[in-house]
Amino acid sequence: MSERGARPVQIAPSILAADFSRLGEQVAESLAAGVRRIHVDVMDGHFVPNITMGPLAVEALRPLAQRFGAVLEVHLMIEEPDRYLAGFSQAGATAMTVHVEACPHLNRTVHNIRSLQAQPGVALNPATPLIALDEILPDIDVALLMSVNPGFGGQKFIPSTIDKVKRLRRILADRRLERIEIELDGGVGEENIAELARAGMTIAVAGTSIFNGRRSIAENIRVLQGACAAALV
Repeated sequence: MSERGARPVQIAPSILAADFSRLGEQVAESLAAGVRRIHVDVMDGHFVPNITMGPLAVEALRPLAQRFGAVLEVHLMIEEPDRYLAGFSQAGATAMTVHVEACPHLNRTVHNIRSLQAQPGVALNPATPLIALDEILPDIDVALLMSVNPGFGGQKFIPSTIDKVKRLRRILADRRLERIEIELDGGVGEENIAELARAGMTIAVAGTSIFNGRRSIAENIRVLQGACAAALV
């Protein structure tokens, strides 16, 4: 029995693991397979030890997201995210998630995202306790739990995250905030996605488990969707 009933899990392909020489093609294949959320990891080399992409990548994907009616989600693993919210919104981001660890004025940041007609999300690093979300929960649409230490794709999943998902699901139920999505990012694949779905996850960010060359992108998505559906019966 799941912690949250039969609410289906959304699969959100992370383009960080895609082949950038075929990015549009691979995102289009993901969307054609039924996903309606594309995850864009933005890293600045300061908040996390890597540099990835910026608004130009979002702008390039915008026509595809619009064609399929998909959410284009930007995960801002950067310092001073407020400086870049308007730019990502103009590029086409329809959801923006910031880290509590990077936002000294988190309420202001979240409301800035909402004012740009984007879904506001707040992320926690693995060692950051859930209490850090306590005051901001009523104002957000997505609570993202990192299940690896952010900075690089393909890392090993931190098993204690499963209990963290369960605890967050209970908090949301107790506060009648079940509308909030619980998103997991890092090391999510067919070996653990069913247990995460039962724990209460509603959005699964998947990178190397989708873009890996072992099976087609569509087949990998079907495997993940099937594992979630079976877990929630």
